[in-house]
Amino acid sequence: MEIDFKEYQLRCQLRGHEDDVRGICVCGSEGIATSSRDRTVRFWSLDSSDKRKYVSSKILLGHSSFVGPLAWISPDEEFPEGGIVSGGMDTMVLVWDLRTGEKVQSLKGHRLQVTGIVLDKGDIVSSSVDCTLRRWRNGQSVESWEAHKSAIQAVIKLPSGELVSGSSDTTLKLWRGKTCVHTFVGHSDTVRGLAVMPGLGVLSASHDGSIRLWAQSGEVLMEMVGHTSIVYSVDSHASGLIVSASEDRFAKIWKDGVCVQSLEHPGCIWDAKFLENGDIVTACSDGVIRIWTVDQGNIADPVELEAYASELSQYKLSRKSVGGLKLEDLPGLEALQIPGTSDGQKKIVREGDNGVAYSWNMREQKWDKIGEVVDGPDDSMNRSVLDGVQYDYVFDVDIGDGEPIRKLPYNRSDNPYDTADKWLLKENLPLSYRQQIVEFILQNTGQKDFSIDPTFRDPYTGSSAYVPGQPSYASGISAKPTFKHIPKRGMLVFDVAQFDGILKKISEFNNTLLSDLEKKDFSLTELEISRLGAIVKILKDTSHYHSSRLADVDIALLLKLLKSWPVAMIFPVIDILRMIVLHPDGASMVLRHIEVNDVVMEMIMKVTADTALPANLLTSIRAVTNLFKNSCYHGWLQKHRSDILDAFSSCLASPNKNLQLAYSTLILNYAVLLTEKKDEEGQSHVLSAALEIAEQENLEVDSRFRALVAIGSLMLEGLVKKVAMDFDVENIAKVAKASKEAKIAEIGADIELLTKQS
Repeated sequence: MEIDFKEYQLRCQLRGHEDDVRGICVCGSEGIATSSRDRTVRFWSLDSSDKRKYVSSKILLGHSSFVGPLAWISPDEEFPEGGIVSGGMDTMVLVWDLRTGEKVQSLKGHRLQVTGIVLDKGDIVSSSVDCTLRRWRNGQSVESWEAHKSAIQAVIKLPSGELVSGSSDTTLKLWRGKTCVHTFVGHSDTVRGLAVMPGLGVLSASHDGSIRLWAQSGEVLMEMVGHTSIVYSVDSHASGLIVSASEDRFAKIWKDGVCVQSLEHPGCIWDAKFLENGDIVTACSDGVIRIWTVDQGNIADPVELEAYASELSQYKLSRKSVGGLKLEDLPGLEALQIPGTSDGQKKIVREGDNGVAYSWNMREQKWDKIGEVVDGPDDSMNRSVLDGVQYDYVFDVDIGDGEPIRKLPYNRSDNPYDTADKWLLKENLPLSYRQQIVEFILQNTGQKDFSIDPTFRDPYTGSSAYVPGQPSYASGISAKPTFKHIPKRGMLVFDVAQFDGILKKISEFNNTLLSDLEKKDFSLTELEISRLGAIVKILKDTSHYHSSRLADVDIALLLKLLKSWPVAMIFPVIDILRMIVLHPDGASMVLRHIEVNDVVMEMIMKVTADTALPANLLTSIRAVTNLFKNSCYHGWLQKHRSDILDAFSSCLASPNKNLQLAYSTLILNYAVLLTEKKDEEGQSHVLSAALEIAEQENLEVDSRFRALVAIGSLMLEGLVKKVAMDFDVENIAKVAKASKEAKIAEIGADIELLTKQS
């Protein structure tokens, strides 16, 4: 359909999602499907009472983490009302029947987040952060291949049948089957979104802020530059129009390479798609889907248009700052009714959406307007952060006497006397220091010239500290940012055991076996039971771990029980093994057995095959977590990382809080280990798992905290900070920072600070 460009206006807003809307799928004339961080997919149908609007007709529940890419299955015999394919952070590809709203297929194979889905002659092709493309047929994975060396962010199918993938490695690749026939090089950052431009080629959206149109030969036909941040999505229409969605809050409409309109939103725009009639659908971080139209008959009512304009204004007002101050915190014009106290006194007031500076004219007794106040381009970046809060200055203060360095935060707009009083009380220091603190602040912030008695002896020395008789300089930014909880050093273990209860349970199970004629042969002899008692006695005596020894026959006995006893009875045996691997001699002996016959991996596969036995899961995941204590297991743990994490991934969905905590601890230990090993692939896997945990806001504090520490540590010292940024870790940090739990808020602030570092 050929249309001349006209200004788009708001048609309607679709509300229902409880968090960011991440993806849009136009389902022919049937409706629109959307995916969200709230873990749902919603299907929206035209409102029969008002054809301008859509209503939510189906909510598809099944993903355990946020949902991203979507694909539409046109109605056929299997799906008479059509179907939806969705991919999520949980690594799953799910197929839904829209007639029933039920999940009909769960496709498990990817190891990390699913980022793209496309249909290909009845097959499903998915892309993932695990660097692979995977083809599914009739509910089964029929082939997969490593398509890029870095995370794949998108995949599309061309009308000619080839696939195109876009990656964090900054390239696009054209595929015929599993053969790459061309690599498109040109973007300087992650390729995040792809779309077909009918008759011309491929559109790509990038973190470098640009959109490119490529011929299938790889030639760049057009580059569109205008966004000021990451471009997440791009789409085209038969009319020749292009729409792009960006972190900068604008959906931009392009015609012949020129931006002809920018649609402003109250938040990041994750996706934008054209409807067949040329209307545009946008997905925003405020949880709202918006539809925009050029059809005068479909434009929203004036009341709704005015309400949206007001919402935008309020949003901008809440984010705008002038001179380092939030605009919404500035007083209004009524503040100018109060006379100044000294000639030249400055006051900033809010006038509309701007901050305006005034100076007090003592002679004429009036406020003279100076002009509009604006922030410099780096105003927000040149501020120090302490406990997640930005300050103009954060001073290091050395009290002496072996006391730790204290942090003294200060803003230019603060009263130095109030700051001194509050800080002394917080640090439990004598109030007699008050005047010294005030003078120290004034001197180091250049707010006032003053002289100090040369006999004065100040207790504060060190970086940015005042020393009498010497020049002192403030440092607005610390050379190295201070993190409260990262990086994590060392491994966490589960080292508490109820040994008497463990032996009692083994004895109880043994009596059950003795009374069962078919299983009597698996029971323990009196001698073997006494040997277990001897093992426990050694394990209880932790003060002699450096010198005590375990017999090889005892280790062999435990491993035999793991293999021969009924699966429902092995959890107390696993619990003894959990403690044995914390014993230096026991750990090395178990490792020797593993090298010959890997009974530990056998145990993991056995207990995770039946998740209805939480005691088995809990003891086994704790036992594996304890292996990290001894470096002799680090190679084994690294080698089996993928199998171990996949096997225990179900623990996150368990209602058992102890299981959740054990899983988070396993993830954190892996983060520490794989950072030390510089294992980038392993770090990506662990990061994905940690992010999935961190998304669960209803988890116990410690479980969520350990996952967040894993994320922060991997970003700070690992090789996956860029991957984390692609995963939208900023939003996870923002949510954590707003938590009422102090340590969650603190680690959220740590991660947020990391995201702002180049």
